[in-house]
Amino acid sequence: MSRIDTDICVIGAGSGGLSVAAGAVQMGARVVLVEAGDMGGDCLNTGCVPSKALIAAAAAAQAQRRGFRGVAAAKPQIDFAAVKDHVADVIAEIAPFDSQERFEDLGCTVIRAFARFTAPDTVQAGDSTIRARRFVIATGSRPFVPPIMGVETVPYLTNETIFALRDRPDHLLVIGGGPIGMEMAQAHRRLGCAVTVIEGDRALGREDPEMAAPVLAALRDEGITIREGQAVVRLSGGEGAVEVTLSDGSSIAGSHVLMAVGRKVALDGMGLEAAKIAFDRKGVTVDDRLRSTTNRRVFAVGDAAGGLQFTHVAGYHAGIVVRQAVLGLPARARRDHFPRATYTDPELAQIGLTEAEARAAHGDRLHVIRLDLSQNDRAVAQGRKAGLLKLMVVRGRAVGVSITGPQAGELIGLWAMPITKGLKLSVITGIVLPYPTLSELSKRAAGAYFSPQLFGNPWVKRVVRLVQRLLP
Repeated sequence: MSRIDTDICVIGAGSGGLSVAAGAVQMGARVVLVEAGDMGGDCLNTGCVPSKALIAAAAAAQAQRRGFRGVAAAKPQIDFAAVKDHVADVIAEIAPFDSQERFEDLGCTVIRAFARFTAPDTVQAGDSTIRARRFVIATGSRPFVPPIMGVETVPYLTNETIFALRDRPDHLLVIGGGPIGMEMAQAHRRLGCAVTVIEGDRALGREDPEMAAPVLAALRDEGITIREGQAVVRLSGGEGAVEVTLSDGSSIAGSHVLMAVGRKVALDGMGLEAAKIAFDRKGVTVDDRLRSTTNRRVFAVGDAAGGLQFTHVAGYHAGIVVRQAVLGLPARARRDHFPRATYTDPELAQIGLTEAEARAAHGDRLHVIRLDLSQNDRAVAQGRKAGLLKLMVVRGRAVGVSITGPQAGELIGLWAMPITKGLKLSVITGIVLPYPTLSELSKRAAGAYFSPQLFGNPWVKRVVRLVQRLLP
């Protein structure tokens, strides 16, 4: 049994925990990093990285089916196991950046064991007792499996197991119509599976319905069955032959079931009570500094902090914590400027308020601008004109942007700066973008806000006529 005294103990080696550990140790703090599972956490091993690798392979298959004018479409020859090899290779290529060896080289003490608090300032991890001035809980989340009748006896997949599946499912039943469910549904459909999505409420229910509609229509056009407003009440069957019974009494048979109904914060068994750390089902109870409200030694980042469950949010949280726990500087976390993207085809991205949220917050002060992607020359040239940008403006400043279309996740990045900093739309209209690019749609939307003031104002016309008479 060893005893370690340190400045900062980070529990969890996912995106948030690794960012805290790397920043703190390189600034001179003594850091212990504790991880019971795989280094890199969910994002690297079972989340963002493998899902985007799978989506890329599926997009390549769909491109063959789609063809182009003058380019014949073809039926893709899909080796499902080889696609999974691609997924594994992508993880392996990125893994060294998150590896134990790299963090030990940076100067961290890395302990591969489960961490459990035994006191407000002490953690037990394997054979090590760790006492720290500050703790950072960065344990992430796990797939939530709802208590459906029969779930204990029927085999099912989650994001933690589906990427290891090397035999192509004949018919994948996806329970949950959120971003994860829809991304996996489309990817597997494009790779040759029959797919049915079952959603108890509205598919992509968190998103603006106007923006989600083209995505859902595209998925249905590709042959995905989407059952909305129907909850799953029972699972039955066995390996390779499962059946779900819906709340309306109907049933659907398939070969595999994927649970994609949400995430549960991973705090079980950590002994938070012994450390006097308040928490609930959403995560550790923290203030706007991401510090535990009941134990000032403890911070939480990412999913463990009880907010939005995105890798980029965890990275942002890490910066807030490093500023305080390492440098002793004040810092407070915001929640109103995080972008998000659903990587279906077309993609769906959002930053700030949706239209409904903006109307509720700003009422008659809100100005909404809509631009179809068909008004963008690059989209026309590519033959990908289906899409929409919606800009929510209050007093000359963007409060929200929604984009549906190809590369929406990339396009939303242009709006991160003005929304984060509260800059005027003139910042966007004043930039020069290469032509032709999809990003010009954002500049055109910002310009559309000023157009009525410039081109429809009679006083502007009078001033211009006067200037024209006075000019030599």
